[in-house]
Amino acid sequence: MKDQLFTDANAVSRSADELAVDYSTAAIVKRIWREHLRPRIGLLTIASIAMLLTAVTTGAIPFLIQRTADDVFVARQEEMVYWITAAIVIVTILKAISEYVAGVSVAYLGHRFVADLRIQMFARLAQADLGWIQTVHSGRLLSGFLNDATLIRGTASRSIVTLGENSLKVVILVGAMFYMDPRFSVLILIFMPFAVIMLSRQRRKMRKSTSKSLQETGDLSALVTQTLRGMRVVRAYQQEGREEQRAASAINRALEYTMRGMRARAASSPAMEILVGLGFALAIYFAGTQGVRGDLTLGHFMGFMTAALLIYSPLKSVATLQTQLQEGVAAASRVLGIIDREVGLVEIPDAKPLVLDKGEIEFRDVTFAYDPKNVVLKGVSLTVPPGKTVALVGPSGSGKSTLVNLALRFFDPDKGDVRIDGQNIKDITVDSLREALALVTQDPVLFDESIRANIAYGSKPMVEEEVIAAAKAAAAHDFITGLPDGYDTRVGEAGGLLSGGERQRIAIARAIYKDAPILLLDEPTSSLDSEAEAKVQRALEDLMKGRSVLMIAHRLSTVKKADLICVLDQGRIVEIGRHDELVAKGGLYTRLHRTQFGIAGGYGATAADESAAAAVAGE
Repeated sequence: MKDQLFTDANAVSRSADELAVDYSTAAIVKRIWREHLRPRIGLLTIASIAMLLTAVTTGAIPFLIQRTADDVFVARQEEMVYWITAAIVIVTILKAISEYVAGVSVAYLGHRFVADLRIQMFARLAQADLGWIQTVHSGRLLSGFLNDATLIRGTASRSIVTLGENSLKVVILVGAMFYMDPRFSVLILIFMPFAVIMLSRQRRKMRKSTSKSLQETGDLSALVTQTLRGMRVVRAYQQEGREEQRAASAINRALEYTMRGMRARAASSPAMEILVGLGFALAIYFAGTQGVRGDLTLGHFMGFMTAALLIYSPLKSVATLQTQLQEGVAAASRVLGIIDREVGLVEIPDAKPLVLDKGEIEFRDVTFAYDPKNVVLKGVSLTVPPGKTVALVGPSGSGKSTLVNLALRFFDPDKGDVRIDGQNIKDITVDSLREALALVTQDPVLFDESIRANIAYGSKPMVEEEVIAAAKAAAAHDFITGLPDGYDTRVGEAGGLLSGGERQRIAIARAIYKDAPILLLDEPTSSLDSEAEAKVQRALEDLMKGRSVLMIAHRLSTVKKADLICVLDQGRIVEIGRHDELVAKGGLYTRLHRTQFGIAGGYGATAADESAAAAVAGE
C-alpha cells in the first residue's frame, strides 16, 4: 500500500462491524457513570477533591506572581519576600500531593472500569447461544478483550481527568482572569466558540476511523489464530507467502484507518493554537497600549498573563475532548455490542430443579432449524427408556448431534419439547439438568490444566482416589503415570501435548468420574487404537449399566448391543429397532451395515447409497 501521510487512501473501505451497536456518545457516558462510576462514588469523591485542590492551587499561582511583581519588585516590601516564598512552597506541596492522589485514583477507576467490562464480556460469552458463538471468529472476540478494552481504559482515564481536573482548572483560572480584568479575558476567550465548532466536525471522522481500525485489528487477531491452528496445513500446502500477504494487507488497512483518526486528532491542536494565539495577540496589544499610558501595572499584567498561559493547556484539553472521546466511544460500541447481546435460551423465573426418578428421555414431535432455510429435525419423536441404551445412526447431517444438543438444552426446539422423567426441560433449572448429564464427544475437549483437573472438571469436589479409579476405568492410568509429572502434567492448549487417543481416554475418564445418571456419547472410542478401544469399551459397558444412554454411533460395531437403534435420514426417523431386526429389514441401516463391513449389496448401487456411506466414516 502506498504511504498516505496527509490524505486518505480511497481504495481502503470495509463494511460495518456486525457485532457493534451504534450507541450515542451521551448514552455511553451515562452508562459508564451509572454502572461503573456511581457504585464507586466514594473513590470518585476523593479523586474529585484532589482534582479540585489541584485546580485551586493552580489558580493561586497568578495571584502570587502578581503580588511578587507589585509588592517585591515595584514597592520593594522586604517582608513580602518571606510570605510569598512560604506561600509558594505550601502551594507547590499541596499541588503535588493532590496531583498524585488524583492520578492514582483516576487510574484505578479507569482500570477497574475495564476489568468490569472484561468480566461482563466473559460472562456474556459463557452464557451466549452456541449457534451465535459458532458464527463469530474467536479472533474478533479476543480483540474485544484486548484491543477494544485497552483503548476504552485509556480514553476513560483521559476523559475523567479532562472533565474533572482540567474543567475545574478552567473555571478557576477563568474566574481569576475576569477578577483581574474582564476586558482582556473576553479578548482571549472570544475565539473559543469557533474552536468548538471546528473540532465538532472531526468527531464523526474520528469515531468512524477508530471503529474501522479496531475491526481490522480484530481481523488480524482472527488470522493469527487461524494460521497458528492450521500451521501444519499452511506449510504442507506451501501457503506461507499467501498468509503473509493476508496479514500484511490487514495490518496496512489498520494503519490507514489509524492514520485517518490521527489526522483528525492532529488537526485539533493547530486549530486551537491559532485561535488561542489570536486571542493572546489581541490581549497583549490592548494591555501594551494601556501599559504605555500608565493605566496598567506590571504586576497586574504579569498576573493576568500567567493565568492566561496556565489556562491554555487545560482549555485545549477540554475543547478537544469530543475528538479524543470518539476513540473510546467506537471501542465501547464494539464491547457493549457483545455485553448487550440477548441470550436466546433463558431460564424461566420459577424454574425448579430436576427431580430425577428413572432417567427417561423423551423427544416429543421435535422440529428444529439452525436457520429457516435449514431444517435439521422434522417432527422427531423418540424415547430413551430408563436404564436403556439408544443409539443414533444415519448419514451426515441427519440430525444426530442436534438431538444430543437439544437434550443438553444447548438449544430449544422450534416445535415440540424434550422431557426427562416427564418434566419439560424448559421448566427446570439448567444447572440441575446438566448436573444429571455426562457428555463425551468425538472430538475431546481438554483445557490447558493438569490431567487431574481435566478429569475432575465440573464435577464434585476432587477426590484423588476417585480420579485415579476413573482414569483406570478409561484405560488412561498407565500412560498418565508414564508422564514426567503424572497426574500433574499440563495437557497444553486444547490438549495438544497428548495424542488423540490419550485425549479421548481422559475425556471418558471425566464422564466416568462425574458418575451422572444419564450419558450422552458421541462415538467416544473413535480415536482409540484397537487395544485401548477394547479396554474402554468394556469400561463404558460397565458404566452404562443401569443408566439411560443416548449414543451417536458411526461405527456400527459399537451399537450391536444397544437396546434400541434409531436410524435418521434428512431430519426424520426412518427406522427403529434392534440390530438384528434392522439388518433383516433391508433398509438404510442394512445398506450402512453392508457397506461398512464390506458385504456385497452395500452402497455400490446408488448415488444416495454412496452419500450415506461417506457419512458412515464420521459426522
